Amino acid sequence: MLTSAALRRWSWIHRWTSLICTLFLLVLCVTGLPLIFHDEIDHVLGYGVAARRSEAPAMSTDALVADVLARHPGQHVQFELWDADTPGVISLALGRAADSPPGDNRAVYVDAASGEILSEGALKRGPMGFLLTLHGELFLGPAGPLAIGLIALLFLASLISGVIVYAPFTRRVPFGALRQSSRRLWRLDLHNLVGMATLGWALVVGATGLINSWGDLAVQIWQARELSQMASSSSARTTPEPVKLDTIVAAAQAAVPGMKPYFIAMPGSVLTSRQHYGIFLRGGAPLTAHLLQPVLVDAGTGQVAGTRSLPWYMQMLFLAQPLHFGDYGGWPLKLIWALFDLATIGVLLTGLSLWSGRRTTPPAPGRPAGAPADSVSRVRE
Repeated sequence: MLTSAALRRWSWIHRWTSLICTLFLLVLCVTGLPLIFHDEIDHVLGYGVAARRSEAPAMSTDALVADVLARHPGQHVQFELWDADTPGVISLALGRAADSPPGDNRAVYVDAASGEILSEGALKRGPMGFLLTLHGELFLGPAGPLAIGLIALLFLASLISGVIVYAPFTRRVPFGALRQSSRRLWRLDLHNLVGMATLGWALVVGATGLINSWGDLAVQIWQARELSQMASSSSARTTPEPVKLDTIVAAAQAAVPGMKPYFIAMPGSVLTSRQHYGIFLRGGAPLTAHLLQPVLVDAGTGQVAGTRSLPWYMQMLFLAQPLHFGDYGGWPLKLIWALFDLATIGVLLTGLSLWSGRRTTPPAPGRPAGAPADSVSRVRE
């Protein structure tokens, strides 16, 4: 059982961690709400690409890439992706150079059967692109993910301290009770009730937001440790003819049976080396679809240079990215995510209201300035 001094310390931690991050969290919750439905909104606004259904066989990967490059002279394909949500459509990420920053790439969506370009533009385009930049970087550039990570840490600290402070409170007031003796107590009880009801969701979103903010660092560690070890076993010799992409994909699938290609990282891009193609394979189940297996294929010989499961921190990153926006269960999960997002906005607003009321309400007669209205609010505030 917590002593009064310990309870005051946890109350202080909860108050100030919450206050410091509340305005930022409001921005993140408000921008995150439409981002839950970003695919649907992009389709309505004309930025999305619908699945293509055709009886014709798909073009060879080499022919498709060559055709796109012919229409975009001076560009380099960095990534080629097969998205399960849009069958029949292949997306290519084009950069100014083989190793240019991926954030500057141009996305080109192509019909896999005909090679017709269905749509193209900046990776983060339209209203959803604007909101995604604001949500993920706060328009702070490279410092943005670090700021988001700090906000996520403060948010998690406020959640944990809130639970610790709320525990003794429940011994005095039953869970879910909304006292009517004063408007302030009613808001306090509502803040507590909704905060506890959304606790699990808030922990998931806060933790995945923290993991996502470390994405660049995780990739750099993986490159320095895992990728360099896989690439070191590669042969330097080359075949007389350039190795075809279809041959490279087939070699990767043969190395990891039962998995299908998700995307190819071209030599020089951020997820492979200058001498290798990186083919990232995935499973067919909803969970294993986000657990990727990289295979390095020598660009000169077409032989598999190495493959190993992604380390835990990279697996966490690939799992956290879709979970953060509720991208695992279709519309039902997205609606649940949206309702919890709205409820969290309510918790933040009632928290601000309680704090501002505490600062502006004059003390009652006979009560020192700054003293809480009653013993219960003393525990929470």
